[in-house]
Amino acid sequence: MNIARHWRERTTRYRLEGQRHRHTGEVRFPAQPPTLDEDPNDWEPYQLSGRGEIYSFSVIRQAPSGYESLGLYPVALVRLAEGPLVTAQLTDCDEADLAIGMPVEMVTRRLMDTGEDGVLVYSYKFRPCLRSS
Repeated sequence: MNIARHWRERTTRYRLEGQRHRHTGEVRFPAQPPTLDEDPNDWEPYQLSGRGEIYSFSVIRQAPSGYESLGLYPVALVRLAEGPLVTAQLTDCDEADLAIGMPVEMVTRRLMDTGEDGVLVYSYKFRPCLRSS
């Protein structure tokens, strides 16, 4: 992990910050640079609620290189309350309890230790909702 890249992505990873279009109200995540035909001032930073529901899910049974310590772990497409669909690891749950449509909430959890450069990388994950609202 490049420390500069890690620093640039901190609002996405730790605050679930996307963008909202000032005129249409469209929300996108993660934040993106404007396209050539867009006015850069049309998009503003937008704090997502971190609440959503499982749109689809699967269980990773053979972890990719560098993530072997995780063992088996569930991942999901989460439809956020504001609309965007994000991919995230699920935590604090059993595979047997997962269901499409299950309400989930964002939590910040350790993702990896990059080793030599000493960067501990945390990121958003989702868990079944503990509180109602």
